[in-house]
Amino acid sequence: MPRIRLDDRAIVAVSGKDAEDLLQGLITTDLDALAPDEARPGALLTPQGKILFDFMISRDGDGLRLETARDQAEALLKRLTMYKLRSAVDLSIDASAVVTVIFDEAPPDGAYRDHRFEKAGITLFRSYGDAAGNTASVEEHERLRIAAGVATAGTDYAAQDAFPHDVLLDKNGGLSFKKGCYVGQEVVSRMQHRGTPRRRVVIVSAETALPPTGTTITANDKAIGALGTVQGKSALAIVRIDKAGEAMANGVPLLAGDVAVTMVLPEWTGLTFPTSADEASA
Repeated sequence: MPRIRLDDRAIVAVSGKDAEDLLQGLITTDLDALAPDEARPGALLTPQGKILFDFMISRDGDGLRLETARDQAEALLKRLTMYKLRSAVDLSIDASAVVTVIFDEAPPDGAYRDHRFEKAGITLFRSYGDAAGNTASVEEHERLRIAAGVATAGTDYAAQDAFPHDVLLDKNGGLSFKKGCYVGQEVVSRMQHRGTPRRRVVIVSAETALPPTGTTITANDKAIGALGTVQGKSALAIVRIDKAGEAMANGVPLLAGDVAVTMVLPEWTGLTFPTSADEASA
């Protein structure tokens, strides 16, 4: 059974009788839709609607766990504590938690389906108590993320530099437009109803090895995005899909540094590259 222990991840535990109500009013994920056996993506936004923290959220008995980047766990805990006020909620970092991803075979008891990969047709589970050693490499997990179009903060985008739509939270179960208000909700709701998202995660390919994370992607010498996670000849990137679509429609090369690239939107999203003609008829 391929499994990978992710030592760069940590758990913020949220419990107490007001835990679900507190988070439901703060984060992008609709907890009413969160099944007991799944982990869904989510984010805590700035009031301006940009992602401050991203995480995977799942149920842990009567409480909830937020799996996030290890170097962001303390800051996330501090921010949640600021919002807690007098709510009956206990917040802590679970130092004993071990984050393991398991794919291709049946998971151990107590593992959680990763909703992001499920949307992309890939079966991947997250386990928080199984400390067994690796049978696959972290690079294999990165390869799966690229294939699924699953972006993560830190590598694919910087905190406070991306809207939820940019990283496909509106498509992978991490962004609700039906529940009540949460931090930044008015901005993302306006983007949704006006149909204005133009930056999206794309899967980038090249015939030779791609340059490193952070390399600018250009069309007609103008920046339209930057490489995120890179694995050999494949990568993720967040780009202006209107600019990319226009370039492709007109036969203009797309370059990552000086490397010619092609790009596709993850098929499961149903998104397409807009063109000038599309926008003129909109």
